[in-house]
Amino acid sequence: MNAIVVSALLGVVMMFAGLLFKNSKQVQWTALIGIFILVGVAIFDNQLISTQGSKSYFNMIELNNFTSWFNVLITSCAAVYFLLFHKQIADVGINKAEYFALMFFILSGVYLLSSYSNLLILFIGIEILSIPQYILAGSDKENVKSTEASLKYFLMGSFSTGILLMGITLLYGATGSFDIMSNQFTTQFTQVNSMSSLAIVGILLMVVSFGFKVSAAPMHFWTPDVYDGTPTAFTPFMATIVKVSVFVAFIRLFHFSFGSVSHAWQITIVSMIALTLLIGNVTAVYQTSVKRMMAYSSIAQAGFMLFAIFAINATSWKGITLYSVTYTLASLGMFAVLIKMKDYTFDGFNGLAKKQPVLAITATICLFSLAGIPLTGGFFAKYYVLMAAVEQGRMLWVVVFAVLMAAISVYYYFRVIMSMYFKQGDVELIEEPTTIEKTLLIINAAIIIALGILPSVIMR
Repeated sequence: MNAIVVSALLGVVMMFAGLLFKNSKQVQWTALIGIFILVGVAIFDNQLISTQGSKSYFNMIELNNFTSWFNVLITSCAAVYFLLFHKQIADVGINKAEYFALMFFILSGVYLLSSYSNLLILFIGIEILSIPQYILAGSDKENVKSTEASLKYFLMGSFSTGILLMGITLLYGATGSFDIMSNQFTTQFTQVNSMSSLAIVGILLMVVSFGFKVSAAPMHFWTPDVYDGTPTAFTPFMATIVKVSVFVAFIRLFHFSFGSVSHAWQITIVSMIALTLLIGNVTAVYQTSVKRMMAYSSIAQAGFMLFAIFAINATSWKGITLYSVTYTLASLGMFAVLIKMKDYTFDGFNGLAKKQPVLAITATICLFSLAGIPLTGGFFAKYYVLMAAVEQGRMLWVVVFAVLMAAISVYYYFRVIMSMYFKQGDVELIEEPTTIEKTLLIINAAIIIALGILPSVIMR
């Protein structure tokens, strides 16, 4: 609860910082201090829950061990993002402080989504999360693609929010309650045969809406254009921290409310998984832009994270926790290298290993993790979400299909590595990375490898 309040206050502080500080570095330092304060608050909340147990606030928000630990992890990932991209964020436009303020407001929505126990809080969290993103997507006023991305994101986001509201309305009509943990709400879903048509349609609408938010097929079509048009400094934030937070909200709803009727909706989730993996991976193979390839890669990664929704068990919670961290760190590291490049095509990476070996090796480790290569965190992340699906014992063909799709993903990830190490070219950088930036990239890559060796650090 403290993290929700503090993140909102920090957003207000950053708005005033825009009035007080005209120097870009002052704004950046204020934001960095703010995010580390927020990390401290998240750790404090975690310690409080560990000693005093779960807490419920007016049956609207419930904090437990998983929620508080996830908040610590996602806030730490946000701190990594701020450290890697704070300069590029400030360089996007003239409203430097406002960009950071919007991100703190987004984090407030993240905390609501990770801890809600009422569908009204779910809706509020989704809106707090989404509206600032529409602004960030169109923040590059001189780029037509940025404006197009903002408009498309706004239209698709509004459409999916309408579907979400309709789903919430039907679920309320079927249960008479917004509290997803109340007996009045969960009783409706104890027996498949006794479920009303309102409840069935409500669940399907919720699945469709969440599919839009996490860019799962066939609701993924907005993702490549939006991620490609959004300023590169903001794309990794949207593709990682925002996406995994919505996934946690997704699994929270299905675990606490719909788990008892899992067989009834599993075919829908399996269809989404298969389509998402197929479209994301196959389409990524044919991309010529690394940034656009990463957009399709994020769709494919969503397919793996959907396994945590498909299999509601203890392993799925472990899997989504580890996947959230490893996917976020690997994507942030890759985008931190990408944003230094003048040419986003595969040819633009030719010969990078000779000119900037640190950028090349850290990008390689991040790509290894995204592909699920052993000794990186991404390997165990994929292992646990697939193991969760195996443990629930149904529709195991989709697990085999996911492994085949992971093999396809190796191809387009290794295209970047091949360009960096085995092709000749004159790499052009927008700016040379500083010693601090190189150090941060090395630390980020080291964490990814550490999670590949000791994943239990995250899944305590």
